[in-house]
Amino acid sequence: MLIIPVKDGEAIDRALKKYKRKFDKTGVVRALRSRQQFLKPSVTFRQAKLKAAYKQKNASREEQA
Repeated sequence: MLIIPVKDGEAIDRALKKYKRKFDKTGVVRALRSRQQFLKPSVTFRQAKLKAAYKQKNASREEQA
């Protein structure tokens, strides 16, 4: 359960923004979405490999620029 302390006179919008940020950091929604569909370990490994290659390519591009 997330607890967000709200100070006196603080706007509700600000408290909602804090709540949303905290909720995103917990990763609940990402976990639920990943559990909706089963992926074989080989597929997850391949996706991680492709993602790492993409990141490395972008990093090398930034170094050259």
